[in-house]
Amino acid sequence: MSGLLNKLPGKLSAKIPTELPANLPEKISDALSPQNDAPKSSLKPINNQFSKLLAVTKYLPAGARSSILSKAFGKVVPYVGTTGIYYETVDPNQVVVSLNNNKAVQNHIGSIHAVAVTLLAETATGFILGLNLPSDRVLLIKSYSVNFYRPLRKGQVAAIATLSDEQRLDILNQPKGEMVIPCVINDRESDSERDPITVEMTWAWVPKSELEARRQGKSQDKLVEENIIQAEQNEQSAT
Repeated sequence: MSGLLNKLPGKLSAKIPTELPANLPEKISDALSPQNDAPKSSLKPINNQFSKLLAVTKYLPAGARSSILSKAFGKVVPYVGTTGIYYETVDPNQVVVSLNNNKAVQNHIGSIHAVAVTLLAETATGFILGLNLPSDRVLLIKSYSVNFYRPLRKGQVAAIATLSDEQRLDILNQPKGEMVIPCVINDRESDSERDPITVEMTWAWVPKSELEARRQGKSQDKLVEENIIQAEQNEQSAT
């Protein structure tokens, strides 16, 4: 997920269909969550490539919007795009993604595979962080914790990741930081009385310049020195 903000497909607005595709995953059209079901917020979206894509699709019907976003984000992370994950709600305060619990994603006992559950949670939490991350920073996953106490054997599975306005401001105001983002996993047709599975994903973000410096083997002190020199050169050019 590290290079998400640089890989969104361009000229998307020219490719928007005017009607829903005929091959939507089973039960998706009935399960779509309207965008106004996400938590209400007074904060403005961050100006990055995610928000630009959302703006392009803002006024489309929920089904068409979700289908387009699923195709676009599937190209951002090709592996995720091959799994059939569907983006139902994409909002700075909430991301909902789902996956049909069919044989292709099941384990040897007919339950959804642990890797599929983890991928759903990683996708939901990663994208909600990406939505709120300025474009000069990059996100990196650090760790996750999940307890598979409840088998997911029936129906469509959905992952819900939510951020409060306070968390969004923390992400915006810290050039470098980390955050534990919980994600609720629901099997929508289950009659189980157990609580939903909760996955905790720890994500970090750093300035792109720092990540590039790491790749080049430069120390933090060297990076700071180069930034100061660049700033001085920019000031001289301006005068």
